Amino acid sequence: MSDLAVGLGLMLVLEGLIWALAPTLGVRLLTAAASTPQQALRMAGLASVAAGVVIVWLVRG
Repeated sequence: MSDLAVGLGLMLVLEGLIWALAPTLGVRLLTAAASTPQQALRMAGLASVAAGVVIVWLVRG
């Protein structure tokens, strides 16, 4: 359970860095995502999930 909390914390740090260091970039990314077709967003999300699972599997073995 502590690994889940660490993972969530790291995600929040990375998300927060975008808004703290480059808020205009964050707005541009949100605008680009809003104009992207849902199917492309879904496929990118699935690819991210797969990459995350592989990374955790390789690290935790």
